[in-house]
Amino acid sequence: MSAKRKLDPAVGEEELIDESDHLTFLCLGGGNEVGRSCHILRYKGKTVMLDAGVHPAYEGLAGLPFYDQFDLSAVDVLLISHFHLDHAASLPYVMTKTNFRGRVFMTHPTKAIYKWLIQDSVRVGNVHNSPDNLYTEADHLSSYSRIEAIDYHTTLTHAGISITPYHAGHVLGGAMFFIEIAGLKILFTGDYSREDDRHLVSAEVPHQKPDLLICESTYGTATHMPRLEKEARLMKMTTEILNRGGRVLMPVFALGRAQELLLILDEYWEKHPAYQSYPIYYASNLARKCMDVYRTYINTMNDKIKRAMFEGEGRNPWDFRWVRSLKTIDRFEDVGGCVMLASPGMLQNGVSRELLERWCPDPRNGLVITGYSVEGTMAKQIMNEPTEIPAVVTANRSGSTANRGVDGQVMVPRRCSVEELSFAAHVDYAQNSGFIEEVGAKVVILVHGEQNNMGRLKSALLSKNSDRKDKDKVKIYNPKNCEELRIPFKADKIAKVVGKLAQKPPGTQTLALKEQLLTGVLVQNDFKLSLMTPDDLREYAGLTTTVVSCRQKIPMRAAGVGLVRWSLDNMFGAVVDEGVKYKSGNTFKIMDTVTVRCRKGYVELEWVGNMLNDGIADATAAVLMGLETSPAAVRHSSTTHTHAHSSDLSEIPETSPHAHIRHSDRIERVLTFLEAQFGDCVTPLPPGSQPASSPAALPPKSIAEATTTATAITDAGAPDEEMDVVQEMREVVPGVQIKIDNNIVANVWFENLDVECRNESLKMRVKTVVERAVETVAPFVDLLGGY
Repeated sequence: MSAKRKLDPAVGEEELIDESDHLTFLCLGGGNEVGRSCHILRYKGKTVMLDAGVHPAYEGLAGLPFYDQFDLSAVDVLLISHFHLDHAASLPYVMTKTNFRGRVFMTHPTKAIYKWLIQDSVRVGNVHNSPDNLYTEADHLSSYSRIEAIDYHTTLTHAGISITPYHAGHVLGGAMFFIEIAGLKILFTGDYSREDDRHLVSAEVPHQKPDLLICESTYGTATHMPRLEKEARLMKMTTEILNRGGRVLMPVFALGRAQELLLILDEYWEKHPAYQSYPIYYASNLARKCMDVYRTYINTMNDKIKRAMFEGEGRNPWDFRWVRSLKTIDRFEDVGGCVMLASPGMLQNGVSRELLERWCPDPRNGLVITGYSVEGTMAKQIMNEPTEIPAVVTANRSGSTANRGVDGQVMVPRRCSVEELSFAAHVDYAQNSGFIEEVGAKVVILVHGEQNNMGRLKSALLSKNSDRKDKDKVKIYNPKNCEELRIPFKADKIAKVVGKLAQKPPGTQTLALKEQLLTGVLVQNDFKLSLMTPDDLREYAGLTTTVVSCRQKIPMRAAGVGLVRWSLDNMFGAVVDEGVKYKSGNTFKIMDTVTVRCRKGYVELEWVGNMLNDGIADATAAVLMGLETSPAAVRHSSTTHTHAHSSDLSEIPETSPHAHIRHSDRIERVLTFLEAQFGDCVTPLPPGSQPASSPAALPPKSIAEATTTATAITDAGAPDEEMDVVQEMREVVPGVQIKIDNNIVANVWFENLDVECRNESLKMRVKTVVERAVETVAPFVDLLGGY
């Protein structure tokens, strides 16, 4: 299981950051080692896999990244930085032998070379180590069709992950990948070079500043020799070996630095005729095919190659005059001095290993190591100049008299000279630290480096960074394989206002408008937020809107419109009568959402379907469905009657719907408000008093007495003479008088609820009390028409 690594205390307030704002980084290979590069990035539910190589020092499953430590089915995108085996050779295994279902991207030159390189690797493996083969040639070819090529500086988005490749300068087609997920910017360098050589474009610095930089640390704090001095030294080594009658062996990768060395040798041979008699061989199964790829992709190389192509003689710079290609060495005439560039570069097997075993016993011959040597490989071991080396390729040809080691392995004496002169296109400390500073990322993760080199580089970068303030310091990590990093990255969520909402810029809005809330539909598409009106969804979000109108009928046999309105008022308190709008007095609107129509025998509900409206409609239906059986509704709608329950309803005279309402009760409710405010200062006006006349000083009559008189008259009136009774009541008690301090008087008339008073303060107070009473005693208003 992968281990979770605690971050440095410098991270600070990590605890306060939401869990979803943490980026997870996991090295499945290439952590504190060189080889089997493979890294996993996870952020906001998206997963990116960087490279899928093998370890050159191990064979079979042992050389794979630790794929069993991660569920590859979760990977959305797999990016291959370049075609070298330690970065790409396990890709067919991932695509055919695991549950990986994501998309794979690499540049066009990388894809072209990758096809032949992996095919050759499989064929070599079939010859030498067939039991340990990870996949077959058929697996490779079947997975190859699923790989997608992408151009430099082209941005592609998949599943919310945006990727843009930039020139890395390591090999033809080598790319850095700029990745953006939910606003978090990540730059993965892969193997890169900042040196201007003879054919490659040096690594670019993206125009955007990344939040996280994942970069190589191959050479740690070492410093490279200047290019011109290095070329001169190479030619000196080569000519010295040739002058003593020996052969020069340069183990190289089939593609990459081999082409740079061929350009140097071809140019030197052109300028020095004395050495033109010594042949230069490029021995690789892929030599001819790969050189065709280099001739094709001149447009991705630097200006030197382009000028050589289109100026002067117009000859393709990859059509060498002094270099010969060897597909195999079966017919190679091994006579006299020569310069041999052979693959593989680590001397594990193949042509380079066979020639090493053949030539190393001769002291006139020389081995020149021109690339980076990985721990555990023959290229690394022979640099210690052992007296003998194990025979791998030629062991079966040695016979019974061959020298054997302790374990019985055939040994070959080493007497040839061994020199190292690195032409590996990797950055040294000065170039790497300068690039890190120029990029300006606040978090750096070091990968692709031996433990000692990586540790020294981290220490040097931290020392260089020590003078900065805490908030400006760069956080540097060097995780081991299967060690999980969790790094917090908190970013503000910004929504872009589009469409009709954006027609008025904020600068033109008044202060009152700025204080208002902006309402609309928030649409998220690949972590990009847009705020718009529902009408703009089709244009700006590509969404089609649909309005669902819902309608429900509820049987209602006995309950009338009044009872329905009463029950809805009690439940929602915001029932609007829309009878005028619908030309009917039986239509109500609840909370501006549900329309209720009272029909004969049923009630109809109508609303626009959504989660909120559906809830209000459900509550309305529940109230109405239990209305006719509700005890409160029965009590509210019940009335007294003078006939027996067995009477024939047709013989019972119709009564006014207001006959059961007692006028005296309503007067008492109004007077209760006034008495609560003014107490004993409230007295009834004498019968026959008229508004606008001077108040008469009559003997006070108690309100109770006036109420009794009104009650007697009300009870005496017949139902069909209701309006006459009301008029009589108004004549008995036309209003009330409020007298303060025996000199400030206010009259309240029941006829129109007018307040008469010469004192403005008292008048406003009494008027406020009356208005509140009217709001409370609403049925009284309905009965008396404006009262």
